[in-house]
Amino acid sequence: MRSAESSSPIGHDGPRLDHDGWLLGYAPMDRLHEEFLALVHALAQAPEPAVAAALDALALNARAHFGAEDQWMAASAFPARACHIDEHAAVMRSIEGVQRRVARADFGAARPLADALLQWFPGHADYLDSALAHWLCKQRLGGAPIVLRRRIEPFVAPAAG
Repeated sequence: MRSAESSSPIGHDGPRLDHDGWLLGYAPMDRLHEEFLALVHALAQAPEPAVAAALDALALNARAHFGAEDQWMAASAFPARACHIDEHAAVMRSIEGVQRRVARADFGAARPLADALLQWFPGHADYLDSALAHWLCKQRLGGAPIVLRRRIEPFVAPAAG
């Protein structure tokens, strides 16, 4: 029997890459999210000599990822774009701040950033990105996004403590 954690799209280290629970139904965005999560996980697991390169790859990806979403919001006149764009900018400021620390050989600053991003992403995707995915599908396809999941798992709240 599988544990609740193994069936959840969000494990103790944040969103799992081997689960489709984080898909939103707008393929270009889903691809961006998959790349972003892979790079955040790579940063979280990077040995000290690889931290700077992993962080730089994440920063480059995040700029492109957030830039694409920001452009979609502007081009489609997405109503909630200001809040969403502001959140992207705040995350980029955090990444850039950690890049400055890593450039001064403070490699230990990278793992807390990766952990914070893994905790931040599910809420961002569930509330802001899902609304954008719905908006874009409605604008471009005339309906809500459809996500086919390999299995439907019941939500299990994390244990307190």
